[in-house]
Amino acid sequence: MRCLVSGVAGFIGSHLAERLVRDGQEVIGIDCFLDYYPREVKEENLAGLKKSPNFHFQEANLLELDLPALVQKTDFIFHLAAQAGVRASWGESFSIYTENNIRATQRLLESCKGQKVSKFILASSSSVYGDAEEMPTSENSAPKPVSPYGLSKLACEHLCYLYWKNHKIPYLALRYFTVYGPRQRPDMAFHKFLRSALHGKEIEIYGDGNQTRDFTYISDIINATVKSISTDAVAESVNLGGGSPATIWQVLNIIEEITGKRVRLRHIEEQKGDVRHTCADITKAQRILGYAPQVRLGEGLRKQFLWQKGGMLDAY
Repeated sequence: MRCLVSGVAGFIGSHLAERLVRDGQEVIGIDCFLDYYPREVKEENLAGLKKSPNFHFQEANLLELDLPALVQKTDFIFHLAAQAGVRASWGESFSIYTENNIRATQRLLESCKGQKVSKFILASSSSVYGDAEEMPTSENSAPKPVSPYGLSKLACEHLCYLYWKNHKIPYLALRYFTVYGPRQRPDMAFHKFLRSALHGKEIEIYGDGNQTRDFTYISDIINATVKSISTDAVAESVNLGGGSPATIWQVLNIIEEITGKRVRLRHIEEQKGDVRHTCADITKAQRILGYAPQVRLGEGLRKQFLWQKGGMLDAY
């Protein structure tokens, strides 16, 4: 099978492409190296993939590429390319999100018209729920994003539905909940926490530290994403959480145990667009993907710590 992975140089995209290649798939990887974090980090993510004859990389922007020609003879599209970041999505920066998230998704979907794409798999986000009224949160909960980023991801889901309804392009929207593990972006919480702990620097905590997240380890996310190829389900949004909801305080306690160091903290004001709690109801994912997260928070944090301690820390 021939798979296209957009955002292939990123944290999740590079892991996904590696898994697909290991499974014997031919992978076309696209990335435009957005400057949200250093290019060299993404280059390192691709280093192993570029050695495989089944991996073909193209540095290009989805807003400029001849997509119909690229999509031709593609069986599955994994659309992970996006402008990340909840806090950065306010103000004039929102135009970056409308271009790289909404318009790029629309162009890629448009290119699928008249093609024989078996499925379009969208990487969505728990941010579409905002401050959900029920915990755990099921896909039946009304999405009410509280950040421009969350709004942009919800718009991408709606576009997928419109192209399914009008052009019969089959899709699944996978709502990822706080993914972590080796290669996590340097702006994400666990990466920053571990970096600060190892260097003896203060860890910045937004608000009181009692907010919770449903942390999901990268291998669990990849297993579920790959299984989306084989399910008959289409036109669905699916939660992918890790079954490890924890407060920031609980995370910091684990980090102290792992690093053997006492962390120093500095509290700063809560940020606009940050939700208070997330917790995924994964019943649908269990039913249609056979999803069962395997990696608990302590084990996953230790794996990320060993990766960062092993030299990647200084690259960021």
